[in-house]
Amino acid sequence: MPIKVICTELSLPSFQVNALAFIPALKIDSPIRKEWAIFTHGYTSHKGDCLNWATRLVEADVPCLIFDQPGHYLGSFNEVQSLDEFKAHVHELFREAYLRLSELMENNLGRMNYPQPESIILAGHSLGAFTAIKALELPAFKNLKRLAVGVGIGIGQRQAIHIFETAFYEKTLAVRRQLVSPALDSKDVFSWLKEEKEKMTISNERIHLITGEDDVVVGPGGMEAFLKVLEDNNNSVTWEKPKRLPHHEPGAATPHMFSFLKNHFGWK
Repeated sequence: MPIKVICTELSLPSFQVNALAFIPALKIDSPIRKEWAIFTHGYTSHKGDCLNWATRLVEADVPCLIFDQPGHYLGSFNEVQSLDEFKAHVHELFREAYLRLSELMENNLGRMNYPQPESIILAGHSLGAFTAIKALELPAFKNLKRLAVGVGIGIGQRQAIHIFETAFYEKTLAVRRQLVSPALDSKDVFSWLKEEKEKMTISNERIHLITGEDDVVVGPGGMEAFLKVLEDNNNSVTWEKPKRLPHHEPGAATPHMFSFLKNHFGWK
């Protein structure tokens, strides 16, 4: 069978989003991967930012699912009613994504008795990277080997306000604010993310960070500051800093992500 892309939805009591599942093409000589992957995107964007990640992995026989963040109109025309609901539950969509991927794998490969994974890869860009790391502690993943990959994530060190709030991005932000639910206003989201990353308490997890030297949103020293928070909490963290990986091009992280995952899991 060829690689299959399946349109689906993920739901929680507070919101609903669109998603795409990528089912590997299984041939007689195809490996049965023990790893599955779930990806999501950054603020004001959509799941298409993760398409290259999922395409590269499913070509290597890894089942994947990508999903939209709630209240992000480029992906799903669904509202977020309150920022508090978003903050409390958005990371739980990784659990829903895993359950949906399991269901779709069974429905589409049922006769082949495809096994459940031993490892789960949770990855995202910027806002999505934060929610992926936070999702590592969900009970649904407690019996799996967990790995989070964060692309374009850090704690801003130089600017008193987020770079999206500066004059340089003023015109862009005027449009971008209208691409998300009113409850997800940039000032509120950015201040929440900065505070949460600075005081993050997640511990004893495996995390890999990929942030470009030319990422002006994360800025100089931003990834290193977040790295220190994670390491201080006894997480096992590795990192890469490509010379060219601008914040608005997360797809450019694909070869870096795949190379790391291939070496980490020993894929042939």
